[in-house]
Amino acid sequence: MNKEVKTKKAPKALGPYSQAVKNGKVLYCSGQIGINPMTGKFVSDLSVEEQAVQALNNLKEVLGAAQMTPKDVVKVMVFMTNIADFKAVNEIYANFFADNECLPARSAVGVQALPAGALVEVEAIARKNN
Repeated sequence: MNKEVKTKKAPKALGPYSQAVKNGKVLYCSGQIGINPMTGKFVSDLSVEEQAVQALNNLKEVLGAAQMTPKDVVKVMVFMTNIADFKAVNEIYANFFADNECLPARSAVGVQALPAGALVEVEAIARKNN
């Protein structure tokens, strides 16, 4: 059975979708962008680094709402409007998952555009093992 997961500690959905959906032990997280949930605005319009940090922090809050952590993440998809930002985003990503014994599988792709003019978007699938 699917169960919606939501938190006010991450930006509300920009459309007709859930922040995440839990099915059994698996959590499917919608893409998170660099919007500060308190202000509803991007942390920076120009800094992919700041947006990446905020997007990952937002993801962490969604995971927390499902009683999960980054250690439970098994797959991540990263979308960037400029693939040249790969190195900068990769460093932030590596820091975010630094405590994981097993790093998640990942895709990282360049795309033409992202919602609301975001520079980076991160979505994930997590599974609780206990």
